Amino acid sequence: MRILVVGSGGREHALVWKIAQSPRAEKIFCAPGNAGIAGLATCVDLKADDTEGLLGFAREEAVDLTVVGPEAPLVAGITDAFRAAGLKIFGPSQKAARLEASKAFAKEVMFHRKVPTARAATCTGVKAVLDEVAHLSFPVVLKADGLAAGKGVVICDSRESVRKTASEMIEERIFGDAGRTVVVEEFLDGQEASILVLTNGRHAVPLAASQDHKRIFDKDEGPNTGGMGAYSPAPVVTDALMQDVMKEIVGPVIDEMARRGSPYTGVLYAGIMVTKEGPKVLEFNVRFGDPETQAVLMRLKSDLVEAMLWTLDPAAAPMALSWDERAAVCVVMASGGYPGSYEKGKVIRGLGAVAKVPDVVVFHAGTKKSEDVLVTNGGRVLGVTGLGATIKQAIDTTYAAVDMIIFEKAHCRRDIGWRAVRTPV
Repeated sequence: MRILVVGSGGREHALVWKIAQSPRAEKIFCAPGNAGIAGLATCVDLKADDTEGLLGFAREEAVDLTVVGPEAPLVAGITDAFRAAGLKIFGPSQKAARLEASKAFAKEVMFHRKVPTARAATCTGVKAVLDEVAHLSFPVVLKADGLAAGKGVVICDSRESVRKTASEMIEERIFGDAGRTVVVEEFLDGQEASILVLTNGRHAVPLAASQDHKRIFDKDEGPNTGGMGAYSPAPVVTDALMQDVMKEIVGPVIDEMARRGSPYTGVLYAGIMVTKEGPKVLEFNVRFGDPETQAVLMRLKSDLVEAMLWTLDPAAAPMALSWDERAAVCVVMASGGYPGSYEKGKVIRGLGAVAKVPDVVVFHAGTKKSEDVLVTNGGRVLGVTGLGATIKQAIDTTYAAVDMIIFEKAHCRRDIGWRAVRTPV
C-alpha cells in the first residue's frame, strides 16, 4: 500500500515509524514531515491544513490510505473531502470531530447519555461565568470551547482569577474564536489517565493505557504545555477500571454519535480523571495524543495498518491487539522558554550515539536540516522513548539516552513517570 501521513510532529514520526513496520506498507509519504520522519518516508511540502493540495497529491500518487495526525485538518473536514473523492482516510468526519472541536458539544453528548464527567455550564459572557462560579467550590476550571493547541484549560483558585481568565478568553480573545464560548467546570481531584480506542463506529478496541505530563516543570508545576512526557502502562488504569471506561464512557459516546447520524471512526482519545467516585471524562480528542502515541506505539506488537483499515469497515467484527509486556517512557526535550517564546536553529548533537542504544527510539517533533546539520525548529523538539521490564527501568533507560543529547538551552522534566514508580509494574 501507498500510505500518506499528515502532520509534522512527534506523534506523526511515531505513526510513520510504526506504519513502516507493516508488510502492507510499500511506500510512505508524510506532509509536511520533519527531519526525523525523512529517514522513513518521503516528505512532501504540503501543510497539514491544505486539504485541496493533499487531496490532489493523494490522487496523483495513487495513495491507498491517508492517516491524519493533528486535530485541525479533521475539524476542517479533510476526511469528508477524501471520502467524497473515493479515497480511504483514517479519522472521524467533520461532524464527529466536534467531540474535540467544541467542549460544549462534547458535554452535551455526555450529559445526554449520562456519561460520568464534571458538572459544567456553557457561557458566552464574563458575567455569566461569574454567576456560574458562584455555585461551585474553588478551584474551578475554565475551558475555551474550541481548539487552543492544548493550552485552553485554566484552573482558577479565586473569583478574581476567574474574572481575569474569562475576560482574557472572551473579551481579549487570547485563544481567538476558540474562546468566544467558555465552559465552566467543577474541579475534579484524582489522577489523570489517557485512554485511546480504535473504533469502526460500532465496536471499540482499547489501546494500552498511558499517562501524560502537561505541566512544564517537575512536580507538575508551571503552565500547561502540549505534553512533556508520557508512560505506558498507567498503573492507575486497572483491568476493572478499563472495563468501566469502555462500558460507561466509550460505548455510550460511540452509540450516541451513531444515533445522531455522525458515526465515529478512527481513534478516540478519552482524557480521564480517576476520582474516588470512579473514572470521569475531562475531555475528548479525536486523534492520537502527543506524546502518548510515542509511548503506546513502542509497545504495540500488532500491525497498525491492519488496525487502521479495520476502522474503515463498519461491518467488521471486534478485533484484538497484541502488546509488548514491557513498559515505555517518553521524555520530551523542549526548547528553552517553551511554552512561551523560544529560539530556533540550535544545533542538536548526540543522536548518532543514541541510535546505537537498544530499546530506545528518538521521535523528532520540532527539527529540521540546515546545511546538513540537524537543528531545533519548534517548542517540543524530541521525544526520547525507551522500553524497560518495569516503568522504573524504562525511566532509567530513557533518561540515560536523554543525557546523551545536547542542544543549547534544552529543557526537559526529570520526573516523567513519577506516579507509576510509587506503584511499580
